[in-house]
Amino acid sequence: MRTPSQTVGPFFGFALPFDGGADAVPPGSAGAVRVEGQVFDGAGDLVPDALLEVWQGEQFARCRTDAEGAFQFTVRKPATSSGQAPFVNVTVLARGLLRQLVSRMYFPGEEDANRTDPVLQYVDADRRETLIARPGGAALRFDIHLQGEGETVFFAL
Repeated sequence: MRTPSQTVGPFFGFALPFDGGADAVPPGSAGAVRVEGQVFDGAGDLVPDALLEVWQGEQFARCRTDAEGAFQFTVRKPATSSGQAPFVNVTVLARGLLRQLVSRMYFPGEEDANRTDPVLQYVDADRRETLIARPGGAALRFDIHLQGEGETVFFAL
């Protein structure tokens, strides 16, 4: 007999704040990029208790969403390598999910690299924009939609 699945969360804050917090690199350091966004559920409501992890190479950061579903983190934009455009991996854990969701955040201003990225090529052209952050003043904007209209592309691992 198989044990039934349970949803992840709610998160009670164990291991939070994470040492290093939401900043994989110190803000203001060379190449540091601030990313801000919000997490939305399938009805378009904000998710105030999600946990996000971002990583790429030696970088790792973890943060929760606040009461407005908002998150922010600082990363260093990776270099293009092995024919892939610069990106960071994003993991989302939230109430109601049976397992974590895994996605990527690509960087704006990398049109040529993004156009030829092998992973982006597997994504329908009309959904690729859900994986590319947008310029937003002092920070990049990257919203995550768990379901529904504008749903972020997630990858099965």
